[in-house]
Amino acid sequence: MMRPTLRCPCDLNYCQTVFHYDAPPPGEMCFDVGAQAYQRAYLRCALCRHWYSENPLDLSRLYESAYVSATYGDSFRETFQRILALPIERSDNAARVARVLQFARAYLTPGKVPTLLDIGSGLGVFPYRMKEAGWDCTVLDPDARAVEHAATVVCVRAIRGDFLMINPEQVGTFDLITFNKVLEHVVDPVGMLQRATGFLRPNGRVYIELPDGEVASHHGSQREEFFIEHHHVFSAGSLNMLAERAGFLTLSVERLHEPSGKFTLCAFLALKSILPAAL
Repeated sequence: MMRPTLRCPCDLNYCQTVFHYDAPPPGEMCFDVGAQAYQRAYLRCALCRHWYSENPLDLSRLYESAYVSATYGDSFRETFQRILALPIERSDNAARVARVLQFARAYLTPGKVPTLLDIGSGLGVFPYRMKEAGWDCTVLDPDARAVEHAATVVCVRAIRGDFLMINPEQVGTFDLITFNKVLEHVVDPVGMLQRATGFLRPNGRVYIELPDGEVASHHGSQREEFFIEHHHVFSAGSLNMLAERAGFLTLSVERLHEPSGKFTLCAFLALKSILPAAL
């Protein structure tokens, strides 16, 4: 398996092992990892404070079905409805929608229906609320059940596919592309974020959410930010490096302690090529 990377020129030479696991931490989903012993670790770079997963297990096909099965089972609709019913003060998603709508007002053309592409949509709670706010939403997910749920329950345009492989001609271009708790799940988040450049409309933006390793690590190795499915856990510095190496400039970064308890970094990005004209 390819080692997780931010395409760092230091080639992990400044990394030290901080957390080691020989059994799943409490709360981690029980994935089928085959006959191999459960052994993994997290390395932390002393320069940028980024966290890399040291994991010999092959998780490359995890998101085709196993992740959804372990996370939601057969209760897609029930979980979707439960999250929708959460009061605002207990909902991570309500705060996310409010952030995105507030930011978007500053750059969207008045009178036009804005378009959104949500990568790795899962339950589709976010595009559902954005659709309610008047956005034209498309979701892209590798799992067939997530796509069917998005099409039939969330009632948005839903496409099954791997974002690293699909062509813009198949999907279209958008005012906003969102990666909500997605980029930490891939070996090469730079490559995935870089792909977004071909799906943005002129003056388009990207919104990302990532686990905040700098804060979470102070609360111990058992935090969900360090669960097995995360190849990367970020710092504020490594978030900026991710954006820069993918061809973006970071417009804003915010550190969150969400109602669910997650420690999260969120950021809005713009293409380097369009930012001067936009300002």
